[in-house]
Amino acid sequence: MIVQSHSFSEPERPAVTIQSRPLAAILLLVGGSALLLLSAALSIAVGAADISLATVWESLVHFNPDLTSHQVIHQLRIPRVIAGALTGAAFATAGALMQGMTRNPIADSGLLGINAGSGLLLAICFAFFPGMSFVHLLFFSFIGAALAAGIVFGAGSMVKGGLTPVRLVLAGAAVSALMLAISEAIAIHYNVGQELAFWYAGGMQGVQWAQVKIITPWILGSIVVAILMSRSITLLSLGEDIATGLGQRTGLVKAIGALLILILAGASVSIVGAVGFVGLIIPHVARYLVGVDYRWILPCSAVLGSLLVVLADIGARMFNPFAETPLGALIAILGVPFFLYLAMNERREL
Repeated sequence: MIVQSHSFSEPERPAVTIQSRPLAAILLLVGGSALLLLSAALSIAVGAADISLATVWESLVHFNPDLTSHQVIHQLRIPRVIAGALTGAAFATAGALMQGMTRNPIADSGLLGINAGSGLLLAICFAFFPGMSFVHLLFFSFIGAALAAGIVFGAGSMVKGGLTPVRLVLAGAAVSALMLAISEAIAIHYNVGQELAFWYAGGMQGVQWAQVKIITPWILGSIVVAILMSRSITLLSLGEDIATGLGQRTGLVKAIGALLILILAGASVSIVGAVGFVGLIIPHVARYLVGVDYRWILPCSAVLGSLLVVLADIGARMFNPFAETPLGALIAILGVPFFLYLAMNERREL
């Protein structure tokens, strides 16, 4: 993609060549979507009580409320797989936006404290406002995400030399540790540890249709807006000076992007807990496969993020069907080595 702008009243703006692989991106979107559908069917079928794929199909075509298997499929497993696909897409899209806007290859909502901020506000809600509706929990999850992001970026910017990728991650790690410690203290003092255990481990046990219906418009709407902003994110990823020179209102782009990140991360944490590394791994994979054009990175990240979380949820149930392995732990097995690899590369460049 070549971005060039001409004006008779202004100096000629530079032409910028952006490498992209549209054919690879289209194949990835089509193939990834097909794999996502197959994985979703498998996710509905497996669990503590395995259900055949034929029964899954039958329940989708001719639902029979008198059959226990059909009730399990519609009331428990379909909401679960939809929640997994939505939150995977949300985490991955948020990570791609963060990496593009900050030009930080190790940016992720979990590493920068946003997930921990949401968890802290949820802990306060459990302790002081028991029985709060999910809508209110979702709202406070957004506030927690914004609070953590503000503290991390503020702390990282106060250091002499400005905000660098490594300083941003260090500030995120410190803020995450502090907020997790406060959350644990609240859990112990107010005896809400059982409620918070789910948010620490991450998982989709107990997801209900009511929750899915609430987060769906927030997440899908934010992803659509992010894709509509993809050209601006691409230019911003090349550097703020270049983006400004090409006529971008970088302040407005960053403000909208930050709001989208808070919505995507906050909504996801309210459902599955503080699952990290999805937003770190997936945008790098998408960038490697389709190039640096965010018109392709963002939709491909959404599809691959959905696929990763749905597959990880299947693994969480298959390892120990009667006592599920935490979803966050499974994804961290991939995420921690990937983060260390990126951190070592970043250190070499400093």
